[in-house]
Amino acid sequence: MTAMTSSPGASRNDRPLLNRRLAEFGTTIFAEMSALAVRTGAINLGQGFPDTDGPEQVREAAVRALRDGRGNQYPPGPGVPELRAAIAAHQERRYGLAFDPDREVLVTAGATEAIAASLLALVEPGDEVIALEPYYDSYAASIALAGGTRVPVTLRPGDGPRGGAADRRFSLDLDELRAAVTPRTRLLLLNTPHNPTGTVLTREELAEIAKLAVERDLLVVTDEVYEHLVFDEGGHVPLVSFPGMRERTVTIGSAGKTFSFTGWKVGWITATPELVTAVRSAKQFLTFVSSGPFQYAVAEALALPDAYFTSFLDDMRAKRELLASGLTAAGFEVYRPAGTYFITTDVRPLGESDGLAFCRALPERAGVVAIPNAVFYDHRDQGAPFVRFAFCKQTPVLEEAVARLKSL
Repeated sequence: MTAMTSSPGASRNDRPLLNRRLAEFGTTIFAEMSALAVRTGAINLGQGFPDTDGPEQVREAAVRALRDGRGNQYPPGPGVPELRAAIAAHQERRYGLAFDPDREVLVTAGATEAIAASLLALVEPGDEVIALEPYYDSYAASIALAGGTRVPVTLRPGDGPRGGAADRRFSLDLDELRAAVTPRTRLLLLNTPHNPTGTVLTREELAEIAKLAVERDLLVVTDEVYEHLVFDEGGHVPLVSFPGMRERTVTIGSAGKTFSFTGWKVGWITATPELVTAVRSAKQFLTFVSSGPFQYAVAEALALPDAYFTSFLDDMRAKRELLASGLTAAGFEVYRPAGTYFITTDVRPLGESDGLAFCRALPERAGVVAIPNAVFYDHRDQGAPFVRFAFCKQTPVLEEAVARLKSL
């Protein structure tokens, strides 16, 4: 950058290059820990991506779309009709929710774009956005980009509904949530099943959240990308299914977590025509369109028989048990997740208190990479002792990781 003509006062060149809304966001913890895994040769149980591809027939559907010339040019802005129809059919088949594929479905570049576009579209500068802490790091960045003020409501560790060590969970204090709502609150940003804690909000909790949203006339953006990874009986319950929520809820879904094709970046929202139109207004200036041939493949994936989803869940349940047992044996306090493919642990029984320092040292100590939960908190002290491990890996990889962790 060339020097500017001198003038009284500070030069514009003296300003930081990064705008103030993003000043608190640097390189993500995922990039740091993945680089550490490569440098040390450690097993990477940090970043949440599978180490195997999803169903062969879905991959072949993408190849077929490429060869047939479908999606090699710009697809329609809202998404290809086949995928929008498949998303609507999925919502009706799984949950009895009827959405018009032409007016109430929007395909996005993964859930991350869906979150960003929703917040950019619906939040004005100065609006407050309540999010359940700890939260996925893109939530904070998207709220900042929209000029909103994030208001964290912290999930806290404790015993679940059944009690006992095996039922320890991170729970939502509904009174704390109610108290967080002010006249400036515009939107609730929810995530269930919840990353990173693995908590699945109960039907009773969801009913109270819905009642609060209606009473205070709040919009809700709900990230449900782990909807097919709920291990407890009853499965996933969409927030939009509760009274009064249809007209105020943007529901976000994604193919990456369910079909193990995270690199395809195919996500979507379902909502009323008015909400879809608003979100599309922001989305069209982010990526415009994306993932052309993969959209056709995901349309076929969503139509897979129930046996696929059952098998996928059973496989992940077995991996959850393998890693949870191994972490317990290694000395961690383990919060067995009710959903997602992450396990949150407490490192204090190992004589540690700083999860970030623990994760930075773990590759050298035990040859395993994990993610410190503190980076997902505004109140860093609340998350300091917690560490997240991913179990969306091949069984032999998890077995080797468990063996290595025994050295702790």
